[in-house]
Amino acid sequence: MYLTTLTNKRLKWQSLLPDTTPYQALFARATQLAPVICSEVQLRLTSSIKLFCHPQSKSRFMLIKAQESSDYLTLIAQIIKNSQSKPPVLYGGDYQIQNDQITWLAAQKGYEPFATKTTCLYQEWVEPEQLFGCVRRHKDQISLQPGLIHQVNGGVLILAIHTLLSQPLMWLRLKKMIIQQRFEWLSPDEKCALPMVIPPIPLNLRLVIVGDRHGLGDFHDIEPELSKIASYGEFETQLPLNNIDDMSLWCSYINGLQEQNQLPPLANDAWPVLFQQAIRYSGDQHYLPLCPQWLSHQLTEAALHQETETITANTLNIALNNRHWCQSYLAEQLQNEIELGQILIQTEGTVIGQINGLSVLEYPGHPSTMGEPTRISCVVHLGDGEFVDVERKAELGGNLHAKGMMIMQAFLISELALEQPQPFSASIVFEQSYGDIDGDSASLAELCALISALSQQPIQQQLAVTGSVDQFGNVLSIGGINEKIEGFFEVCQRRGLTGSQGVILPTSNIRHLCLHQAVVEAVKNEQFSFYGR
Repeated sequence: MYLTTLTNKRLKWQSLLPDTTPYQALFARATQLAPVICSEVQLRLTSSIKLFCHPQSKSRFMLIKAQESSDYLTLIAQIIKNSQSKPPVLYGGDYQIQNDQITWLAAQKGYEPFATKTTCLYQEWVEPEQLFGCVRRHKDQISLQPGLIHQVNGGVLILAIHTLLSQPLMWLRLKKMIIQQRFEWLSPDEKCALPMVIPPIPLNLRLVIVGDRHGLGDFHDIEPELSKIASYGEFETQLPLNNIDDMSLWCSYINGLQEQNQLPPLANDAWPVLFQQAIRYSGDQHYLPLCPQWLSHQLTEAALHQETETITANTLNIALNNRHWCQSYLAEQLQNEIELGQILIQTEGTVIGQINGLSVLEYPGHPSTMGEPTRISCVVHLGDGEFVDVERKAELGGNLHAKGMMIMQAFLISELALEQPQPFSASIVFEQSYGDIDGDSASLAELCALISALSQQPIQQQLAVTGSVDQFGNVLSIGGINEKIEGFFEVCQRRGLTGSQGVILPTSNIRHLCLHQAVVEAVKNEQFSFYGR
């Protein structure tokens, strides 16, 4: 009866991968699409930058939420250069040194050492001497070396936020100079003054600070007022996929990245494969990734395996499989422990108060997450209604896990609607778990284990369950769904697929599915099943 009910919500294999059928005609001509620059897929960011760079704008600082890598900084600089008014105004000049007397001369032709060299510069990391320039003295001869702010005087300087947070004195000096619109020569050592007075330089500089949300949060803590008045923009990491025009724009964006990085073009059969890999990365069948770092890495790595003038589907698959193999040592060790019986996971029979939950493991230093089934057990005995969360008691459970447990308990108490206090107590534990646990994605599995223990009804062990619940019993979506499923599938595959094994998952997670081909083939052959709740 239980399996009959689940069969009504059984998923077809087509649900396990993004549907490429509507885009086949586009993929056949995608390589011929005209490349587009970053501004075409970053409309909000481009609008913010245009306002920031407007000649009438009074804003001198802009914060952009993006990764602090050269891939992102390059694209942001590209948008800024396209947003600046032309022709650029010449700023800066040169110093004339005679008999220890230093005189400032404004620029006339632009080749002077301290004259403007460009309208936009970016740096991931910069030292004070590189930023401000320096004063050198050798045998009573003084020379002045220009810095980045002299080269980009009159334009926009882009800096990664960690270089400012790590060097607070440099940041304070830079901020003061930008606000005062005057560059002053200062000694790098606050305790030691410069050997002579050097005239200041008129400075017309705008500063763009790029960082992730953690870096921007730290910056807000030390500069709350500036953070409020600074211009703001975000590098959007995903493109909504609503129609074929969105897919066409994404393909043109890929062509632009390939052209920028001087990479070989994609063959027609490579586009569907790249699309599936992209959906797997974004975690949603209706969103395409725009991360230049990830996209460039995929294409660059695939180019290392190419045997023709183009990157083919086979090339992309070889690169993906090789990367997976190189990173799979820890995952294989976990699977071996289960196969050898060192970690107890049952995939057949029935047990009261025991269920297979699904978890995602993160190891410090490892580039990817991995899925692993987890045995969750519950025992019930006479008591005063206490629900014991063993993980929380042992200080291994995080706040989100504790929240999920309390919500699950609230739902059960509400459903039972007992007129008197509950005559039982329950203890729920993640068996053979020796590290920190957090998240509420096991709430549904814990609820099933608790109900099983209370009702003395067994749970089929060939099924794994994932999902969170709310106080009304609704099953909610969770993260890491693909890794969780593949971790349990690997256990079942090693033991032999029986056709009755499968995973129960939230219906709202179906749009997040993008599973490995082995899982899809098993579902096609009715050796493995998925059920939506």
